[in-house]
Amino acid sequence: MCSRTHSHAIHRKRRPFLRKLTETAGTLETVNAQAEQFVPSAGPRILVVDDEASIVDAVSTALRYEGFEVEEALNGRDAIAAATRFEPDLVILDWMLPDIEGIEVGRRFRQQGFKTAILFLTAKDAVENKVDALRAGGDDYVTKPFSLAEVVARVHAILRRTAGDLPGDVLRYADVVLDEGRHEVFRGETPITLTATEFSLLRFFLLNPRRVLSKGQILQNVWKYDFGGNSNVVETYVSYLRRKLDSAGPPLIKTVRQVGYMLEAAH
Repeated sequence: MCSRTHSHAIHRKRRPFLRKLTETAGTLETVNAQAEQFVPSAGPRILVVDDEASIVDAVSTALRYEGFEVEEALNGRDAIAAATRFEPDLVILDWMLPDIEGIEVGRRFRQQGFKTAILFLTAKDAVENKVDALRAGGDDYVTKPFSLAEVVARVHAILRRTAGDLPGDVLRYADVVLDEGRHEVFRGETPITLTATEFSLLRFFLLNPRRVLSKGQILQNVWKYDFGGNSNVVETYVSYLRRKLDSAGPPLIKTVRQVGYMLEAAH
């Protein structure tokens, strides 16, 4: 009984999102009518995961209209199976799924070696929830209710920063090597496993060694937008990247108080 009551509460809570979705993007029938006249190219692959079929349908239709190749899943287990088969470039992942929480699905993706970018959808807007999403391997998050335009814009932004501007280049500083073509990072002989956003952040540091980078510069160049003015995301990701790099050698990323961060090897 308790489980059934909780499920109904979730659906009642989500109905305002559906109203916002249709208010912002027009009716789903209008979006579908536009999509039927559009023949998409084989663009980046996106996996959309949500337990409400109407949300999956609306988001998927908007993305197909933008030229993305889209796969759909309604629960965590299907999402993991689809990711293995489909190998998406990005996963749009709802936090509240009926079988496995989306945040746990994100952790399993990382544990299984999936380097795909993850955009979380969540009604949870507390700072600690957002930090949990990033720690679980998320590259960004959108809080509900949201507009389709915002989701599409964030998808484009994530893919821009994870694709990199100089594909195939190898960047080096001290004992760190970043291979963009292979999407690999080594510190000495030790491989360093990074999420897509951590990889982009390290790349920006490697392009600017021994130079102090402000949080604003990092937001603009790594996230490609201002992330709602929330510079805490920079602190969070620098902390994650620093911890991974420091596990294989002496500290490289220095904090310059009240200014920003700098990649500099100890002399």
